[in-house]
Amino acid sequence: MGRRFDALSQHHREFIAQQKIFFVGTATADSRVNISPKGMDSLRVAGDNRVLWLNVTGSGNETSAHVQRQPRMTLMFCAFDGPPMILRLYGNARVIHRNDPAWAEAFSGFAPLPGARQIFDLAIDLVQTSCGTAVPRYAYVEDRQQLNEWAAKRGDEGLRQYWEEKNRFSIDRIPTNI
Repeated sequence: MGRRFDALSQHHREFIAQQKIFFVGTATADSRVNISPKGMDSLRVAGDNRVLWLNVTGSGNETSAHVQRQPRMTLMFCAFDGPPMILRLYGNARVIHRNDPAWAEAFSGFAPLPGARQIFDLAIDLVQTSCGTAVPRYAYVEDRQQLNEWAAKRGDEGLRQYWEEKNRFSIDRIPTNI
């Protein structure tokens, strides 16, 4: 059932491009495991063994805290329509903050999203597929706009204040360095 690959194939790239949601998993050796659903137009395949994910402001910032201590990251995609499949990308990630020199180049591949706070650059060391036949079928209706509207209303200064108040530390008090 499950298959392993050293790199993304064209089939994997096409599958990723069709997905409206993916899940991010991270943890340090002594933190809670964080699994977070992600959507929007926030993921780019940057090579056979590299993806970039534009992260927008949220209630927490666990992924940033975890990656800076332990760079392990797993992304998971599930087919909720069409042929069943689960696709996992395993690797090590680095966080690119807005004030990092690498930000401009990494961000240039994305349409601007209100509240964009950091980019994760995942170096993939294993691509794994599994059947996905137990994943139920769901129909995509539309993207939610509440987060974009909230971030646009806050503006740049309001977002910086929010990051200062809510995103500087993980729930385990690990610094995010935002």
